[in-house]
Amino acid sequence: MNLILHLGLGSFHRAHQAVYLQRLIERGDDTWVIAGGNIRPEMADTLAALIAQNGEYTLETIAPDGQASYERIRAIRQVLPYDASLAGLIDIGAQPDTRIVSFTVTEAGYYLDAAHRLDVSHPDVQSDLAGRTRCTVYGAVAAILAERVQRGSGALTLMNCDNLRSNGERFRAGLLDFLDRRGDAALRAWVEQNTTCPNAMVDRITPRPGPDVAERVKAATGWDDRAPVMAERFIQWVIEDHFAAGRPAWEQVGAEMVASVLPYEEAKIRLLNAPHSCIAWAGTLVGLNYIHEGVRVPAIRRMAYDYATEDVLPVLSPSPIDLAAYRDVVLDRFSNAHLRDTNQRVAMDGFSKIPGFIVPTIRERLARGESIARTAVLPALFFNFLGRWHRGELATTYQDGVMDPAAAHAFFTAPDPLAAFCRDPMLWGPLAGDEALTQAINAADSEVQAFIAGGFNG
Repeated sequence: MNLILHLGLGSFHRAHQAVYLQRLIERGDDTWVIAGGNIRPEMADTLAALIAQNGEYTLETIAPDGQASYERIRAIRQVLPYDASLAGLIDIGAQPDTRIVSFTVTEAGYYLDAAHRLDVSHPDVQSDLAGRTRCTVYGAVAAILAERVQRGSGALTLMNCDNLRSNGERFRAGLLDFLDRRGDAALRAWVEQNTTCPNAMVDRITPRPGPDVAERVKAATGWDDRAPVMAERFIQWVIEDHFAAGRPAWEQVGAEMVASVLPYEEAKIRLLNAPHSCIAWAGTLVGLNYIHEGVRVPAIRRMAYDYATEDVLPVLSPSPIDLAAYRDVVLDRFSNAHLRDTNQRVAMDGFSKIPGFIVPTIRERLARGESIARTAVLPALFFNFLGRWHRGELATTYQDGVMDPAAAHAFFTAPDPLAAFCRDPMLWGPLAGDEALTQAINAADSEVQAFIAGGFNG
């Protein structure tokens, strides 16, 4: 039996990666299974429920017309409770039968600075470097690999399953930097010789399941499932076929194994992730709670559509993907009212999403001497969203893994708050303070102010 150890048993992993493996199992290929747990203490109740259910749970799939289907996912065969030492995860990761260690990390969970280098000023990174904790993906994976070397367990693939652009490359660079700073030259050399880190692009809208999901599952299946997940019908996984110790035959169940994920991830990040945030920020500013509500407001849909059409499509063309069709499919997916995907969920981590999802288009269009007027609307929306947070006017909690709250509050006490926002190196990197950027966001801010004043009439 070949084993995948997954770090981060949240809703997305269980509605995406685990589902692909379940499909293989249903086809008669049961040579691969998943074990998993979390490297941070969140989600204790979910882990406890999964342990009680032997790793099994129900996936509710919601079609755009509201039709729901239910299936039992059994691909996760072992779930470990959280333990700060990560002893159980380290043991499994070091076993010879473990061929892949995969992980789902938020953008903020990479701890990268504006230049995409490891942010060694972050307290979590400092604590892991000092050996006090193993709370970052680098500290956790380094501990697994060190034990693997000790046992002589052989090569391993380290596989990202998240939204960061060039995720495998950036994780690998962060891990090697982490080992360098810890002075672990021997483990660094082993990593370079015995691991691969394929880039991957993942896509499936997976809202946080509320209690109503469990109620629907029980009504449909009779099972009192304490850890169900829900997702849209659409699912996509594009993976670079670069594995160190074998892999499941994912291509038999719909995954795309490719030489390069670059055109796929650029399309997804710029035409799905960025418009998703646009709709969440804009919807919040006019008092909406859900993504589907925002995409049905003409002014909000137009912001997302115009950004994609006027600014993104030209810089991504030519592409092996029909970009205009992809844009239209994305907006239709966002309109699925039955998912009840919240603005709160999608609006989080703006300090990672601005540089990751939006700045590349700004940078490329400026380099081509082209307008960034439509793209500038997105950071202008975030600036106004952040202003609500600063004044305590958000109805929900805003979460941002890399934002420095004091520095963000300082934008709004500066003589010119918008100029301070445009100078922030965390958001803009080398573009911080750029005159063309600042002018475009000022103009876009006037549009956003008019939109807020006009509300649904825009």
